Amino acid sequence: MSIASIRKEYTMQSLSESDTDPHPLRQFDRWWDEALQSGIDEVNAMTLSTVSEQGKPSSRIVLLKGCDDRGFVFYTNYRSRKGLELETNPHASLLFFWKELERQIRIEGICSKVSPEESDAYYASRPEGSRIGAWASPQSQVIESRDTLKESFRHMEERLGGVVHRPDYWGGYRLNPNCMEFWQGRPNRLHDRIRYRLTEEGEWSRCRLAP
Repeated sequence: MSIASIRKEYTMQSLSESDTDPHPLRQFDRWWDEALQSGIDEVNAMTLSTVSEQGKPSSRIVLLKGCDDRGFVFYTNYRSRKGLELETNPHASLLFFWKELERQIRIEGICSKVSPEESDAYYASRPEGSRIGAWASPQSQVIESRDTLKESFRHMEERLGGVVHRPDYWGGYRLNPNCMEFWQGRPNRLHDRIRYRLTEEGEWSRCRLAP
């Protein structure tokens, strides 16, 4: 089978303006609940895209770890590629793709660091191995081999002695959205796309986009 011949017809559901909540974060909550109930594996996996000082985009999968009226939270090493890019350009985008529901959600906005207290609380909730890993891994830097990483982990495990506090270079970001799009797959590639944009007055406008 050729790559070009791979295709799927989307037939499960539809999405109209009247079906959606006037506020995109409440609409997200609605779809999130349905995704949870559907049993999707790693339902909180999302693509995070950042842009370098040179205008070059990069994307990777991260995990959603919080969502409220302030936005969407994820955690990382601040010295990683994404952390350094967000330091110089806080504009970023998120993408959820739930193929089981034939849905995707695109989110654009501005990232800022969460409070140290929020980062501490989440870090403390992680398994000890993950907490040690945050110390052991110089994320996004070149390393000699996997053995180097394993030796760093063993060294940090001994050094920390069971008291694994959060490194100051590791913590959370919150993406505060200014544009969100809800996409529902439909037959004949005539997909439903409902986009929300934040106006200068701080209100959300809603419209339908052509697929």
